[in-house]
Amino acid sequence: MSEGAVLHLKGRVLVGPDEVRDELWVVGGRVTYDRPAMARDATTVTGWVLPGLVDAHCHVGLDAHGPVDDPTSEKQALTDRDAGTLLIRDAGSPSDTRWIDDREDLPRIIRAGRHIARTKRYIRNYAHEIEPEDLVAYVAREARRGDGWVKLVGDWIDRSTGDLESCWPRGAVEAAIAEAHRLGARVTAHCFAEDSLAPLVEAGIDCIEHATGLTEDTIPLFAERGVAIVPTLVNIATFPRLADGGEGKFPRWAAHMRRLHARRYDTVRAAYDAGVPVFAGTDAGGALAHGLVADEVAELTRAGLPAVAALSATTWGARDWLGRPGLTEGASADLVVYGSDPREDVRVLAAPRRVVLRGEVVG
Repeated sequence: MSEGAVLHLKGRVLVGPDEVRDELWVVGGRVTYDRPAMARDATTVTGWVLPGLVDAHCHVGLDAHGPVDDPTSEKQALTDRDAGTLLIRDAGSPSDTRWIDDREDLPRIIRAGRHIARTKRYIRNYAHEIEPEDLVAYVAREARRGDGWVKLVGDWIDRSTGDLESCWPRGAVEAAIAEAHRLGARVTAHCFAEDSLAPLVEAGIDCIEHATGLTEDTIPLFAERGVAIVPTLVNIATFPRLADGGEGKFPRWAAHMRRLHARRYDTVRAAYDAGVPVFAGTDAGGALAHGLVADEVAELTRAGLPAVAALSATTWGARDWLGRPGLTEGASADLVVYGSDPREDVRVLAAPRRVVLRGEVVG
């Protein structure tokens, strides 16, 4: 669109789960519900309008082998954008992607710095690999490097036991989380297993990624403390393949991964029913492709979340949780237009009609 051009979104504007309007205008890259003086010359787009989608667990600047170059990072970000993802919580990356902030055509990113893992207890080339006595210092470093988040690896396979085991002593994580909070950052952690969860929540953690180890004993603790989960169900779908690949060397771990996979939908539904905040994230950028947010929202509905709740997990609720505006008066016009009502069938998210970022039609 040329400078000074006006965009008119008309149809059903889904401002929130309980607020629907008939139209909005984009003037100077901003949302307004007041008809502008130049409305007669506006370009009109019709359909069902949602705030730009959120992928709350994504990795731009990372692939299966570690950090990637800037052109690869750009391709990842563009793939997410074209799928309607206009806000990314980057849940750990070894690459410096701050140059993306200067690109008007790329999604907005909220970074968690680089993963912090126990020595030799995570994927090679991904994380700072340290011992517990260094945890506070590294959390402080990544809190300053990130955009209000820090990412820990809470559990991983321990080769001495042949199964998933917690990575950190309770005292170390208590001190580290307290330091992150002092610096104004929230903390999240990769967790597959059961035993790592309660100590992290009791230490004051703000979010758990994957959370496949939730049980009837720990779900009430999450609900009581308001600790969110990002289930990454499109990633959990890979557990059987991973188990098959590791069974010969680590049969206990493989059996454990299959059990976690088998009850994944029941786990997420039980957490949602208990009032645990649930948000949509794909875990793209490791072994998974980018642009999968629609698949993740569909997975949340398969787990039993109502369609509006699954939509909120990638739109209104996710933006509120991350402190970013949606389709409010004066907000940046970051929105997606669909040909039919996503509240009736969330699979509509896979086929955006228009993608508008910072007031510009980019897809």
